[in-house]
Amino acid sequence: MDVMHERVAGLDVHKETVVACVRIMAGRKAHRECRTFDTTTFGLEALLTWLTESACTHVAMEATGVYWKPVWNILSDGTFELTLANAAHIKNVPGRKTDMNDAMWIADLLSCGLIKASFVPEQEIQQLRSLLRARKQLYARADQPRPADSEAIRRLIERGLAGETDVKTAEQRRKSERESVTALTRNNITAGDPQRQLVDVACASLL
Repeated sequence: MDVMHERVAGLDVHKETVVACVRIMAGRKAHRECRTFDTTTFGLEALLTWLTESACTHVAMEATGVYWKPVWNILSDGTFELTLANAAHIKNVPGRKTDMNDAMWIADLLSCGLIKASFVPEQEIQQLRSLLRARKQLYARADQPRPADSEAIRRLIERGLAGETDVKTAEQRRKSERESVTALTRNNITAGDPQRQLVDVACASLL
């Protein structure tokens, strides 16, 4: 197969790790190097640094569940072209060798221009979609008891707002939760921002 991109990287994304393979052409021979990174912010920033230092021009990963999203968000700051590939499409391309891991195979396909990019909306659109899903779920559970929601918000308050966890009654606790979540989510959202309305709806559902 003809090589279209000489310096590429393929990423195999998992819940806790990312296996990365950098593929660089040296004459007619491909040199590959694989490394594993944690999916923590520190680990993904180290991955970004390695890809940049390797002078990769193109990087591709599979759309694996939701695990690709934090990887995409950090790597989108890179100077290379970032591609999200459909996992089924990659598996159906013939010619894969048995001793290749997923990252190596993605890198090989990318170097030959055989990966069709999936559409990835801008981060603001992704955030709005997440808020809409949360809003739908909150409305669906509006008349049901929500101990799990209350406990999750309490933990959030404990981590972010000191002094807000000593409320005693259920009514006081719900009011404290609503005010705390409102303060946390509105911090960087202006009044005219479309996200503000969704935040208001979500917070009101805690009443």
